[in-house]
Amino acid sequence: MSKTVTIIDTFGFFFRSFYALPQHLSNKEGFPTGLLTGFVNFISSLQKEHSSDYLVFAIDSKGDTFRNEIDPNYKANRSAPPHELTLQLPVAIEWIDKMGFRTLGMTGYEADDMIATVASIAVKKGYNVKIVSHDKDLYQLIDDDKVVLVDAIKRKTINEAECMQKYGVTPGQFIDFQSLLGDSADNIPGVKGIGKVTAQKLISTYKTLENIYENIDDVTPAGVQKKLIENKENAFMSKRLVTLRKDVFDEFDFDEYEMHYENPFIPIYDELVHYEMNAILRSLHAKGVMEEQKTGTTKNGVEVVYETIKEPKLEDFKTTLITNAEALKSVLAALKTEDTVAFDTETTGLDPYKDTLVGFSFCFDAKQAFYVPLAHSYLGVPRQIDAEDAKEAIKKIFACRVVGHNIKFDLHFVTKFLREDLDIYGDSMILAWLHDPEGKLSLDHLSKTMLNHTMISFKDTVKKGETFASVEVEDACRYAAEDALITLRLYNLLVQKFKHNSTEYLLEEASNVEYPFISTLLRMEQNGITVDDGFLTLFLQEVKLRLASLTKDIYAAAGCEFNLNSPQQLGTVLFETLGLPSGKKTKTGYSTDEKVLSALIGEHEIIRYILDYREVHKLYSTYIEPLLKLSQESADGRVHTSFVQTGTATGRLSSKNPNLQNIPVRSDLGVKIRRGFTAPKGKKLVGIDYSQIELRLLAHFSEDEVLVDAFKEDKDIHLQTAIVLFGEEEAAGKRNIAKTVNFGLLYGMGQKKLSDTLNISTKEAKDIITKYFEKFHNVKEYFNYIIEESKEKGYVETLLRRRRYFDYAKATPMLKAAYERESVNTKFQGSVSDLIKLSMNKIDEIIRAEDLGAKMLLQIHDELIFEIDEDAAEELGLRFKKIMEEIYELKIPLKASLNIGDNWGELK
Repeated sequence: MSKTVTIIDTFGFFFRSFYALPQHLSNKEGFPTGLLTGFVNFISSLQKEHSSDYLVFAIDSKGDTFRNEIDPNYKANRSAPPHELTLQLPVAIEWIDKMGFRTLGMTGYEADDMIATVASIAVKKGYNVKIVSHDKDLYQLIDDDKVVLVDAIKRKTINEAECMQKYGVTPGQFIDFQSLLGDSADNIPGVKGIGKVTAQKLISTYKTLENIYENIDDVTPAGVQKKLIENKENAFMSKRLVTLRKDVFDEFDFDEYEMHYENPFIPIYDELVHYEMNAILRSLHAKGVMEEQKTGTTKNGVEVVYETIKEPKLEDFKTTLITNAEALKSVLAALKTEDTVAFDTETTGLDPYKDTLVGFSFCFDAKQAFYVPLAHSYLGVPRQIDAEDAKEAIKKIFACRVVGHNIKFDLHFVTKFLREDLDIYGDSMILAWLHDPEGKLSLDHLSKTMLNHTMISFKDTVKKGETFASVEVEDACRYAAEDALITLRLYNLLVQKFKHNSTEYLLEEASNVEYPFISTLLRMEQNGITVDDGFLTLFLQEVKLRLASLTKDIYAAAGCEFNLNSPQQLGTVLFETLGLPSGKKTKTGYSTDEKVLSALIGEHEIIRYILDYREVHKLYSTYIEPLLKLSQESADGRVHTSFVQTGTATGRLSSKNPNLQNIPVRSDLGVKIRRGFTAPKGKKLVGIDYSQIELRLLAHFSEDEVLVDAFKEDKDIHLQTAIVLFGEEEAAGKRNIAKTVNFGLLYGMGQKKLSDTLNISTKEAKDIITKYFEKFHNVKEYFNYIIEESKEKGYVETLLRRRRYFDYAKATPMLKAAYERESVNTKFQGSVSDLIKLSMNKIDEIIRAEDLGAKMLLQIHDELIFEIDEDAAEELGLRFKKIMEEIYELKIPLKASLNIGDNWGELK
């Protein structure tokens, strides 16, 4: 059965509740309560009337949105809402968080864009979507059996039939319909003089706004034609204004919005009493949700009842605020170097290069935790610990066995604060990842699932628009000290789990590899890499010209102009206007993804132009513009990426803000971006790249004679494979095919994928794979061994015995097939990750121990990039290359290549 996502148009719902209920409702203090009453009634009906798997409260963020850039007059004339409504709005928003639900908003976008994006992602996942709203702007999202609107006040579901009955157009035509009509409430002009009936007729006849103007000479009567011609610019601007964005973000963690059915009113019980929500209070008492422990006391005429929350909680622990230097010294005097101490920081934000340390917490006995405020800033803030005393305290703590949760983040701030490096002992996030590489790793999630304790939320602690520095120190103490205490408890629990599960060796792997790797990555992130602003600025202009040229070519090939970034419009042009062969048309239009377009290469010249346009546009929007912005904002002219150690189940690193691991290399322009990453004067960039490391691991694990001999004799492995598959005469010409087969089969490529990749028939692909496994018989046997072992044991292990688990017992046939592919993939990709980590740790250790004129900057999967003094570049490059080749003894030799240049682009 499909899962259901319920999305609340929060402010729209509040406004409708306010006007739907009697506006004279208030408590005895005169505070209006009509909106709050409607909201409480809705929440109480959630389980019965809106049963759902996920619940999202979409909200508008303060300030202008992208629509104000399109038209500064957008929503400019909206009158202020009634004072009674604005009084209640903040209370209702606060209640959402207190009741355990979550809001979703983003600066620059409206709640409707949040709704559209979440709905789009949900539909792609096969979920059903209910949008609680009566707003006509959301009618464009309706998709029968998938997306419906729900009028919570009238208790009515609005589907495609309802849309057609009310407006005379389908949801798919609603954007064009609105573009003609406009909306005076939002200052959307539309086509002046055209009303609902005329708009319906035009859409019924011509279907889209574009088609109306393409056939403008045929439009009758003449008066309507004249209005359309005079208001063409406004019509298309209106379309841009009313079209909801479905791409605000690419991914959405639905689990964070999982709908709970515990009674949500317990956390706001006192406020329900204060605002005299008597009906819901009576209901709670009648259901026995509140356990009466004290009676006779009244507040505003309502009997006060104290609740007992009936859920297991972590036993009581003490949180202590330290604002006195002597008290801090006294607490730390009890610490011994062999003590394990959990440490956590509170900061003004997440960017260590812009934000600053506000305070820190620590815990060493799992029963009491301490918070030390340094830089809280608000009216009436008490005395705090000064910087010098704080530095001494941190040094004292780090003389012990310090553990954290994602401690790399904390180290960024404290090393900047102290201006010196610090050693760590462990990280509970790393242990949780080793325990379950595909599990959620946030501290609050692990606290809930492993310790059965719900932590104080950040949202409940820090007001929107403020930073942790604005939090009162007593509230900060409760939040921050809990972080340290839960970290220590979680760390201790995970250590015990590894010991009891006969995986104690993974604690050694963590200590010997993963924990040192945290410090290695920290230094790489702090190093950053120099970016040439001048080069990127010129390159940006070049790419813009290229996009303009490709756009012109596409329009010429299509015989018309259309929105190149609209899959729907592109699908219409390709498969209706040009008549190219297409797949089945769905309610959202034709598919125009890369797979579909690649299959059409050769059918029409436009396909190659579109593929080129998409690649160039991605370079422009995803890499060049953001990189230029980041480098210009950077104080040192360097871009500092953030490496994610626990981001994949295989162990492969990922990088973010910005992602420097996925810069395209297939096109000349993609390669050219790398030229913007440069070595400063007097330095060189050095790249060291493992050669065919996955295939070498395959030879090591499988012990296939052909592979082992080829690598031991240092032969071209792809040419050797081509000789085996196609014979001596054809081998040179088919080396690339052999290369595709060599790497593809490692990662589960079947005959269909190989057929598509090489543009050959599935029979030819099948024959190649069959012949490959006949010649490399040990490889096939080893692949089968990995799969059978993963089924028998429920996991596979990498070279360093990190595990990835597979639950075959509960898997569907399709999922089981995926598990088989992933088990093979994990064996090799995970082992590559092990080797590169060992090399990075060793090289980092040598650089620091010998104070070499070298910095490790980037890891791009099986390649390392360094910045080295010009006169030592070759010598140190060869030394680091040797370390990488000798880091682990395999049955065949590891090989790496060395390249030196003035920019990244010269390293290949």
